[in-house]
Amino acid sequence: MEERRLDVENKNYQTVHPEIANHGESQNEEEKKKILVVDDEKSIVDILVYNLQKEGYQTLEANDGDMAIKIANEEKPDLILLDIMLPKVDGLTVCKSLRHTLNVPILILSAKDEEIDKILGLELGADDYITKPFSVRELMARVKANLRKAEISNQNEETDEERRANSIIELGELVIDLDKFEAKVRGEVIDLTLREFEVLRYLANQKGQVVTREILLEKVWGYEYYGDIRTVDVTVRRIREKIEKDTSSPKILITKRGVGYYLAGN
Repeated sequence: MEERRLDVENKNYQTVHPEIANHGESQNEEEKKKILVVDDEKSIVDILVYNLQKEGYQTLEANDGDMAIKIANEEKPDLILLDIMLPKVDGLTVCKSLRHTLNVPILILSAKDEEIDKILGLELGADDYITKPFSVRELMARVKANLRKAEISNQNEETDEERRANSIIELGELVIDLDKFEAKVRGEVIDLTLREFEVLRYLANQKGQVVTREILLEKVWGYEYYGDIRTVDVTVRRIREKIEKDTSSPKILITKRGVGYYLAGN
């Protein structure tokens, strides 16, 4: 029997499983990554929560879209597992809403396997898309990879002068500020998600070199086997819509047909 706990005053919505309550006691609570699980199927939530807590994560739960938005904005989780088919507000709408307020990895969970659903989820700002049924091992691999990438991206507190001097990458009309996690095109700041920025940064560091989609998936998303290669294509397309004057004839983010992508130099 699990102990369900809701601390209204501190707005701490979580489930604690007694059999793993003491797992990783040496790790301070504030050091644990916090993951919000959003699904209206209790059996799925219970399985995910159990395995996440077993890995040492804190967990939060929501079973409808309204609750998901409320808890996410109040608790600021480090990652969100988000089902599409939700009561009140669907998962895609939740994803779009949270992208305006939070910059954390969002992993879509869905029984839908249609390519259009995957593309729509990614276009609305999701970082990954996992189709049900999925293995716990696959899910945990993606959770860890996305958390690791987000953590690396947020480590921008270096202050030595040499690091600052090398923090600006200029490629023609595109200027990338690594310290500020900011990209400008023709002098205007571009609104990029964390994943989109990471793609640009990786390509910029390989200036003029063609990078395959497989390498981008491994280096930016952080895993090889489980990733869907179309994730890269959708992300590149979103970036182009934001930085190119004419997406039908890109001048900055170029496709090498049959190979991969590269950023044009000066």
